[in-house]
Amino acid sequence: MKSKQMLLMARIGGAHGIKGEVRAQAFTGDPSAVGDYGPLTAADGRTFEILKAKPSKNIVLLTIKGVSDRNAAEALNGLELFIDRDTLPDDALDDGEVYQDDLIGLAVKDAEGTAHGSIIAVHDFGAGIVLEIKPDRGPSVMIPFSEAAVPELDVDAGWLLVDPIAAGLVDDGEGERSEEEAASRANPGSRRRRPPKDTGAD
Repeated sequence: MKSKQMLLMARIGGAHGIKGEVRAQAFTGDPSAVGDYGPLTAADGRTFEILKAKPSKNIVLLTIKGVSDRNAAEALNGLELFIDRDTLPDDALDDGEVYQDDLIGLAVKDAEGTAHGSIIAVHDFGAGIVLEIKPDRGPSVMIPFSEAAVPELDVDAGWLLVDPIAAGLVDDGEGERSEEEAASRANPGSRRRRPPKDTGAD
């Protein structure tokens, strides 16, 4: 039996205009593709069909079936929309691409074989993807999901290779970096995002 792993696709913000359109943060490589994989499901079991997704600066404007006025749109503020992982097409991923949620749980190691913990969360603070690592001891740390910091990964084998200096895991003489600095070092154009931009679902 396939596991029922639900992936976060979008988080709805406030209403946009008076006709039911909502602002949302899309967790897809191409924000306009957030509705291309079928109806999305809320944690309470409600399903929502995305009729239109229009990128606008750092957000996406969504037109949702059955949401036709501002009051209905405002009622969805803060709602998170998910999709069953098994419905997403692995064969549509390009080389080097992965779904973000598939990164959760990967063991983190460097080229010397030193273990640095495992991935417990994937964040997007606006400047690029940031991975949260929980070491065996101590608090979690943030690293940028860039080619420099993460030169290699193997989801099937369950590991991710880091460059400790580029990832900020060791002192390189510049002092400790904040989460925001880690985010700013991430590559905002990283291909390793989910879902892929083009799936032939048009």
